[in-house]
Amino acid sequence: MNTETQFKPDADPAAVGSIPTTELDQLLRDMIQSADGISDLLFVAGKPAQMEVHGHLKPFAPETVLTSARIESLAKAIINNNPRLIQDLAETGSCDCSYSLRDVCRFRINIFRQNGNHAMVLRRLQSQIPSMDSLQLAPVFREIIKEKTGLIFVTGGTGSGKTTTLAALLNEINQTTEAHIVTLEDPIEFLHPHNQATFSQRELGRDFYNFPAGLRAALRQAPKIILVGEIRDRETMEIALTAGETGHVVYSTLHTISAGQTINRILGMFERDEEQQVRARLAETVRYIVSQRLVPKLGGGRLLITELMGSSLRTREVMMLGETDTRRLSDIIEAGSTTGWHSFEQSLIKAFEQNLVTEETAMLFSINKSTMRQRLDLATKRRDTNVIRHSLKMTEPEPPPAPVRKPMPVPTMPAPAGGERKFPDPAKKPAA
Repeated sequence: MNTETQFKPDADPAAVGSIPTTELDQLLRDMIQSADGISDLLFVAGKPAQMEVHGHLKPFAPETVLTSARIESLAKAIINNNPRLIQDLAETGSCDCSYSLRDVCRFRINIFRQNGNHAMVLRRLQSQIPSMDSLQLAPVFREIIKEKTGLIFVTGGTGSGKTTTLAALLNEINQTTEAHIVTLEDPIEFLHPHNQATFSQRELGRDFYNFPAGLRAALRQAPKIILVGEIRDRETMEIALTAGETGHVVYSTLHTISAGQTINRILGMFERDEEQQVRARLAETVRYIVSQRLVPKLGGGRLLITELMGSSLRTREVMMLGETDTRRLSDIIEAGSTTGWHSFEQSLIKAFEQNLVTEETAMLFSINKSTMRQRLDLATKRRDTNVIRHSLKMTEPEPPPAPVRKPMPVPTMPAPAGGERKFPDPAKKPAA
């Protein structure tokens, strides 16, 4: 196949037509059903269609290399002449949307151009709304959903499961609380039914046109809980802070990897001369920051590892005054383990001791490498000591049984020849 032709941008994009949706659906269905643990589908010119399985890319139909024209025809079937998506792709080079594969699953899709060619990434969305139990979230997460005001952040890199965790929290609220929940998403990923709670789920581009406007409107829609898919700019953050201060609880995500980095990212959205005011507002409104990562699990699959920080006098002091050598959020988090708070290092060492992750994985995904190294060395020594003790107990010879002693015979006195032997009566005195 001529690769130069593959990578040459299409001279006339309008000349490429859309394929039938039945053909698109069959392709997606075949890919999804070809392996377990698929999280993403990738379509990039010059490579076969690929699937991300437990964090590793694997080709689908390796003999078929994609062209830009083929990907564009798939993209047009997904876009389906939506004017906003067409405009976004033309003006910004990418667009976000969702697509439903009937009776199989839904996808969150990013269509973009790279090197002059079309490309797509489809993130598979689980059709079943996760529960806190199915995700094996720590008991402290049940304290999070009891909050009535303030900000709750779930943070992490792309593909770390932030949306899934938030869906599990809202699902639990839906089973127990009568409240109006407004979500602002790009796109809608989990469709929540109306159980105890009432959901108003709004999608960017279809139901509202930007997050600041959508969040400002949500404050007039009588919600008790607001979910903002992602806070991307200062204006949205400022409205979220106001919402948290005025009797709402706001759940949202940020692309940060720790509580400390989350605070710094928020401060970075504002001007330098506003820092003290923003710090004061954060100290009053932030209730929980959950940071998470998906790490390779021994035996296959991936394991959710989290860091969790709540609100206390010490955390509010750090938010107000900033971190120093003697005042660090990481130390405060680890000191709060009795209330369920935990650092990445504590979560990783626990997983290592339970033989769920390797030593290399624990080191790679930790934040404080030196602390992690020390704890791994101690855990390894404890493990080795336990193995030695167990092996010694198994190989120690059984002690010989104690000899059985025979009872000593009781001596008996023979009876006199004249019959029964008579003993003197001690009460009678002998004759003189």
